[in-house]
Amino acid sequence: MKKVYATAAEALDGVLFDGMQIASGGFGLCGIPELLLAAIRDAGTKDLTFASNNAGVDDFGIGILLQTKQVKKMISSYVGENAEFMRQYLSGELELEFNPQGTLAERMRSGGCGIPGFYTKTGVGTVIAEGKEHKEFPTGPAGQEETYILEHGIVADLSIVKAWKADATGNLVFRKTARNFNPPAAMCGKICIAEVEEIVPTGSLDPDSIHLPGIYVHRLIQGTHEKRIEQRTVRSA
Repeated sequence: MKKVYATAAEALDGVLFDGMQIASGGFGLCGIPELLLAAIRDAGTKDLTFASNNAGVDDFGIGILLQTKQVKKMISSYVGENAEFMRQYLSGELELEFNPQGTLAERMRSGGCGIPGFYTKTGVGTVIAEGKEHKEFPTGPAGQEETYILEHGIVADLSIVKAWKADATGNLVFRKTARNFNPPAAMCGKICIAEVEEIVPTGSLDPDSIHLPGIYVHRLIQGTHEKRIEQRTVRSA
């Protein structure tokens, strides 16, 4: 099965539709699938729900889709650094579902593993727990019970991720902290498209160095990426 496509637009051909849910890798501006996000913007697909740690900044990452008002809802952990996000949310134009970072990562991983839901203590007693099932579990040797809340796994229509290297079968290697949310995001999509800096010959990757097996990746593109610094801080002379 062919996995390598020439451009982001070609890789997304036949995949996009209005109202779909997309899981996107990245943390801040690190490891975000910028080429695929730009292609989604250019395609004009609208009413999108994004599951992503954050929404980039105003002119980069998911922020470019907020500018064009193609995003209906964000399932996120952090929404700072984005003035347009704040404006749309406060004006009621954008829905927001807050998730603790560990909960969001596990929701993605669970969806990819076929686990429909899991219980966690994170968020108990806060706004995160409102409207969710609560259950008591014995947690100590004396049988003391503590409260947990039920979180549901995420199964997205599409996953878009960014990796450092891939082979033609879709095995992915991420570089340092750019791994972040990319593996669980890749796992939870019905279709996963990855953009990478380099595609190497099949069989050339050390099996022990592969971070995400190619079975999760359906399409690949190679491209040039911009590596921004989110907050540049310098020391005075």
